[in-house]
Order: sequence, then structure tokens, then C-alpha cells
Amino acid sequence: MATTRTARTAWEGNLLDGKGQVTFASSGIGEFPVSWPARAETPNGLTSPEELIAAAHSACFSMALSHGLAGAGTPPTKLDTQADVTFQPGTGITGIHLTVTGEVPGLDEAGFVAAAQDAKANCPVSQALTGTTITLTANLAG
Repeated sequence: MATTRTARTAWEGNLLDGKGQVTFASSGIGEFPVSWPARAETPNGLTSPEELIAAAHSACFSMALSHGLAGAGTPPTKLDTQADVTFQPGTGITGIHLTVTGEVPGLDEAGFVAAAQDAKANCPVSQALTGTTITLTANLAG
């Protein structure tokens, strides 16, 4: 069954001096302020489209990796994923770097890296971001 998730942004003013409010309408988890300075300079307690993409990508990748590992008979105990989305004003998003550390009993480092590469290539957010360079660092904990 297909699902649709909705977010809305209300924006006031021009790009450089304006401000907006992103609302997660489907989940109702809140509203988050956005602005150009938060995107191109310092966050100062506000978010940006790139941070929202980073959140979506880290969650999707973690879910895909967990599913792949479990399907291979080595379910993870824990996965810790960070997504760093780089934005260059005037150019756009120039890359995404995923960093994952996992606790996976019964799996060696090479197996974990291979599973992480597969998750990077096949998670729906990675697929939606084709055309963007996505890199990966994957390590087993301990």
C-alpha cells in the first residue's frame, strides 16, 4: 500500500531577509523555523532544507541497512548513522556523506561495509537523490 507524507512551509519576505516555518503535517510533530542565513551561514537554532534531507537520509539508510542485515541472518543490535549534506550557495547540494557505526553480532567488518554499500545504493532516499554524490564510511563498533 502506498503512503503519502506531507510537510508544508509558510514563507514571508524575500530570500535573504525572509523567514519560514516548516510544518510536519502528517505526523504533527511540530513546526520548525527556516531562513536563508540558517541555510548559508550559521544555523542559530533554525533548520534548513539540507538538514531536513540529512534527517530523511540518515533514517532511510538506517532502516535499509537494518533490513538488509536482518535478511542476511545478522540483525544489528544498534546502528548509529549520520548524514552530512553539503550546500554551496550559488551551486546547490554538492554532496552527502553517510557515516555509520554498527553493532552486528556474527558479522565481520567486510560484511558490514558490503551491507552498508548495498543500503546506500538501495534506500529510497538515496535513489531519490541520484545525481548527487553520496559517499559512505562504515565501521563496526568495538
